[in-house]
Amino acid sequence: MAKKMEPIKLTVAEVEERLEEAALTLKRLPNLGGPQGYKSSWPEYVQSSATAYGYEQATMRVTPSAKEIQRMEDAIEWLKLIDYRDDPQRTADDRKIVWMRAEQHRWAAIQRAVGLSRSQAWRRHAAALITLQRRLERGTRASKAAPTPVSR
Repeated sequence: MAKKMEPIKLTVAEVEERLEEAALTLKRLPNLGGPQGYKSSWPEYVQSSATAYGYEQATMRVTPSAKEIQRMEDAIEWLKLIDYRDDPQRTADDRKIVWMRAEQHRWAAIQRAVGLSRSQAWRRHAAALITLQRRLERGTRASKAAPTPVSR
């Protein structure tokens, strides 16, 4: 028996927007993976006179808030709802298509990644988003999601 979660009433477009927001939030997180190297307690010093006088563009990194990170984690968990138990390769491909589109990859890059034509990748993307939206609406948990038939 599938575990139930609170149903989430979103349209397909809103689900896609939340996934895009999650990809952007993930990109904005500080990269803490791997060795950090040597650090100094001294302040950063000016590398050139152009920087000192403000001739170069100032860069600023905005880190996401705790609420944005929680929304990102929830949206990434939604990808588990794209599950076709009888076809694990399709499950992996559809999740990859949806996430690559959320990251704003072009269709040509998606085609190369999954080995489908552009129209087939687009159809699979649309079908996966509809499946995701329906399962969110039903409130089915990701671990026990039943497969949804997709018309071809």
